[in-house]
Amino acid sequence: MKYSVEELKELAFKYGFTHAGELNVKALVFMPEVREMCRADRCHAYGKNWHCPPACGSIEEASARAAQYSFGMIVQTVGKMEDEFDFETIQETSKAHSESFIQMMRALKQRYPDILGMGAGTCQRCKSCTYPDAPCRFPDDAYSSMEAYGLWVSKVCELSSIPYNYGKNTLAFTSCYLLK
Repeated sequence: MKYSVEELKELAFKYGFTHAGELNVKALVFMPEVREMCRADRCHAYGKNWHCPPACGSIEEASARAAQYSFGMIVQTVGKMEDEFDFETIQETSKAHSESFIQMMRALKQRYPDILGMGAGTCQRCKSCTYPDAPCRFPDDAYSSMEAYGLWVSKVCELSSIPYNYGKNTLAFTSCYLLK
Protein backbone atom coordinates (compact mmCIF):
# COMPACT_ATOMS: atom_id res chain seq x y z
CA MET A 1 0.00 0.00 0.00
CA LYS A 2 1.40 3.37 -1.03
CA TYR A 3 1.13 6.61 0.94
CA SER A 4 -1.07 9.52 -0.12
CA VAL A 5 0.53 12.96 -0.45
CA GLU A 6 -0.95 13.96 2.91
CA GLU A 7 0.39 10.81 4.58
CA LEU A 8 3.84 11.50 3.12
CA LYS A 9 3.73 15.04 4.50
CA GLU A 10 2.75 13.74 7.93
CA LEU A 11 5.61 11.24 7.78
CA ALA A 12 8.02 14.05 6.87
CA PHE A 13 6.93 16.08 9.88
CA LYS A 14 7.22 12.98 12.09
CA TYR A 15 10.86 12.65 11.02
CA GLY A 16 11.60 16.28 11.87
CA PHE A 17 11.31 18.15 8.59
CA THR A 18 9.79 21.61 8.86
CA HIS A 19 8.24 21.67 5.36
CA ALA A 20 7.17 19.04 2.84
CA GLY A 21 5.25 18.96 -0.39
CA GLU A 22 4.71 17.14 -3.63
CA LEU A 23 7.59 17.35 -6.08
CA ASN A 24 6.77 18.50 -9.59
CA VAL A 25 8.81 15.86 -11.45
CA LYS A 26 8.58 17.99 -14.61
CA ALA A 27 10.70 20.53 -12.70
CA LEU A 28 13.64 18.11 -12.68
CA VAL A 29 15.82 19.73 -15.30
CA PHE A 30 19.35 18.33 -15.21
CA MET A 31 21.73 21.19 -15.91
CA PRO A 32 25.42 20.68 -16.69
CA GLU A 33 26.02 24.21 -15.32
CA VAL A 34 24.89 23.14 -11.86
CA ARG A 35 27.06 20.03 -12.01
CA GLU A 36 30.01 22.24 -13.00
CA MET A 37 29.55 24.24 -9.77
CA CYS A 38 30.51 21.06 -7.93
CA ARG A 39 33.90 21.23 -9.62
CA ALA A 40 34.63 24.43 -7.63
CA ASP A 41 34.75 22.06 -4.62
CA ARG A 42 33.42 24.51 -2.01
CA CYS A 43 32.15 21.58 0.07
CA HIS A 44 35.48 19.73 -0.28
CA ALA A 45 33.79 16.55 -1.56
CA TYR A 46 34.41 16.75 -5.31
CA GLY A 47 36.39 13.67 -6.29
CA LYS A 48 36.40 12.50 -2.66
CA ASN A 49 32.96 10.91 -2.20
CA TRP A 50 31.14 8.04 -3.94
CA HIS A 51 27.98 10.13 -4.17
CA CYS A 52 29.50 13.35 -5.52
CA PRO A 53 30.87 14.12 -8.96
CA PRO A 54 32.59 12.61 -10.76
CA ALA A 55 32.00 9.28 -8.92
CA CYS A 56 28.19 9.59 -8.87
CA GLY A 57 27.99 9.27 -12.65
CA SER A 58 27.32 11.61 -15.52
CA ILE A 59 24.49 14.11 -15.77
CA GLU A 60 23.00 11.91 -18.49
CA GLU A 61 23.03 8.90 -16.15
CA ALA A 62 21.43 10.98 -13.40
CA SER A 63 18.71 12.16 -15.77
CA ALA A 64 18.03 8.61 -16.99
CA ARG A 65 17.83 7.34 -13.40
CA ALA A 66 15.34 10.03 -12.40
CA ALA A 67 13.26 9.60 -15.57
CA GLN A 68 12.09 6.21 -14.23
CA TYR A 69 9.98 7.98 -11.58
CA SER A 70 6.67 9.79 -11.98
CA PHE A 71 6.09 10.98 -8.40
CA GLY A 72 8.11 12.57 -5.63
CA MET A 73 8.23 14.59 -2.44
CA ILE A 74 10.31 17.60 -1.41
CA VAL A 75 11.33 17.90 2.23
CA GLN A 76 13.02 20.80 3.98
CA THR A 77 14.60 21.65 7.29
CA VAL A 78 14.60 25.38 7.94
CA GLY A 79 16.91 26.91 10.50
CA LYS A 80 16.66 30.34 12.09
CA MET A 81 20.05 31.97 12.55
CA GLU A 82 20.92 34.73 15.01
CA ASP A 83 22.75 36.47 12.15
CA GLU A 84 24.20 35.50 8.77
CA PHE A 85 27.41 34.27 10.45
CA ASP A 86 25.68 31.83 12.82
CA PHE A 87 27.79 28.85 11.79
CA GLU A 88 26.58 26.76 14.75
CA THR A 89 22.96 26.90 13.56
CA ILE A 90 24.05 26.10 10.01
CA GLN A 91 25.88 22.99 11.20
CA GLU A 92 23.07 21.90 13.54
CA THR A 93 20.41 22.36 10.85
CA SER A 94 22.51 20.50 8.28
CA LYS A 95 23.05 17.58 10.65
CA ALA A 96 19.38 17.42 11.65
CA HIS A 97 18.32 17.50 8.00
CA SER A 98 20.74 14.74 7.03
CA GLU A 99 19.62 12.50 9.91
CA SER A 100 15.94 13.09 9.13
CA PHE A 101 16.59 12.41 5.45
CA ILE A 102 18.22 9.02 6.12
CA GLN A 103 15.56 7.99 8.67
CA MET A 104 12.70 8.86 6.34
CA MET A 105 14.41 7.12 3.42
CA ARG A 106 14.68 3.95 5.51
CA ALA A 107 10.98 4.20 6.40
CA LEU A 108 9.93 4.86 2.80
CA LYS A 109 11.91 1.85 1.56
CA GLN A 110 9.41 -0.35 3.40
CA ARG A 111 6.71 0.65 0.89
CA TYR A 112 8.86 1.97 -1.95
CA PRO A 113 11.85 -0.38 -2.27
CA ASP A 114 12.94 1.33 -5.49
CA ILE A 115 13.27 4.82 -4.01
CA LEU A 116 15.68 7.46 -5.29
CA GLY A 117 16.61 9.93 -2.59
CA MET A 118 18.51 13.13 -3.35
CA GLY A 119 19.86 14.90 -0.30
CA ALA A 120 21.10 18.37 0.53
CA GLY A 121 24.83 18.67 0.03
CA THR A 122 27.31 15.85 0.10
CA CYS A 123 26.40 12.48 1.59
CA GLN A 124 27.10 12.65 5.31
CA ARG A 125 26.37 9.02 6.19
CA CYS A 126 30.03 8.43 7.11
CA LYS A 127 32.57 10.72 8.73
CA SER A 128 35.04 9.69 6.05
CA CYS A 129 34.08 8.27 2.66
CA THR A 130 35.94 5.21 1.36
CA TYR A 131 36.20 6.72 -2.15
CA PRO A 132 38.11 5.65 -4.23
CA ASP A 133 39.88 2.92 -2.26
CA ALA A 134 36.95 0.71 -1.21
CA PRO A 135 33.23 0.38 -1.99
CA CYS A 136 30.65 2.48 -0.18
CA ARG A 137 30.09 1.02 3.31
CA PHE A 138 26.40 1.93 3.49
CA PRO A 139 24.93 1.97 -0.03
CA ASP A 140 21.37 1.70 1.32
CA ASP A 141 21.76 4.90 3.36
CA ALA A 142 24.08 6.84 1.07
CA TYR A 143 22.77 9.49 -1.30
CA SER A 144 23.79 12.04 -3.89
CA SER A 145 22.64 15.63 -3.57
CA MET A 146 20.13 17.35 -5.78
CA GLU A 147 23.02 19.52 -7.02
CA ALA A 148 25.16 16.48 -7.82
CA TYR A 149 22.29 15.39 -10.06
CA GLY A 150 22.51 18.79 -11.75
CA LEU A 151 19.32 20.25 -10.29
CA TRP A 152 18.91 23.97 -9.55
CA VAL A 153 17.26 23.49 -6.15
CA SER A 154 15.57 26.89 -5.84
CA LYS A 155 14.03 26.45 -9.31
CA VAL A 156 12.78 22.93 -8.46
CA CYS A 157 11.17 24.37 -5.31
CA GLU A 158 9.59 27.25 -7.22
CA LEU A 159 8.14 24.94 -9.89
CA SER A 160 6.84 22.64 -7.15
CA SER A 161 5.14 25.53 -5.28
CA ILE A 162 7.45 25.09 -2.28
CA PRO A 163 9.22 28.18 -0.87
CA TYR A 164 13.00 28.17 -0.96
CA ASN A 165 13.60 31.36 0.99
CA TYR A 166 11.93 31.76 4.37
CA GLY A 167 13.12 35.27 5.19
CA LYS A 168 16.06 37.06 6.69
CA ASN A 169 18.53 34.95 8.70
CA THR A 170 16.97 31.65 7.68
CA LEU A 171 18.41 28.77 5.71
CA ALA A 172 16.58 25.87 4.14
CA PHE A 173 18.15 22.50 3.50
CA THR A 174 16.13 20.87 0.71
CA SER A 175 16.02 17.23 -0.40
CA CYS A 176 13.67 15.06 -2.38
CA TYR A 177 12.55 11.50 -2.75
CA LEU A 178 11.47 10.01 -6.07
CA LEU A 179 8.99 7.18 -5.65
CA LYS A 180 7.39 4.57 -7.90
